[in-house]
Amino acid sequence: MKLRVILEPSEEGGFTAHVPALPGCISEGDTREATLANVQEAIRLYLEPVDDDLATSPDAEVIEIAV
Repeated sequence: MKLRVILEPSEEGGFTAHVPALPGCISEGDTREATLANVQEAIRLYLEPVDDDLATSPDAEVIEIAV
C-alpha cells in the first residue's frame, strides 16, 4: 500500500509528518529519517485492527469494494 505523507519542518526543530488519507495520523522526529520511520509506525498502528472494530451483528455482511 502506498500513502502520501506530508513532511514539514517544525518551528521548534525537527520535522512533522501527517498522512492526509488517515485523519489524525501524525508523527514527528528530530531528523527527516527518524520522522519517516516514526510515521511508518504510526500508519501501521492506525491500520491495525482493534477488537472493538471486529464486533458485528449476526446479520452483518462483509463486503469488499475496489475503488
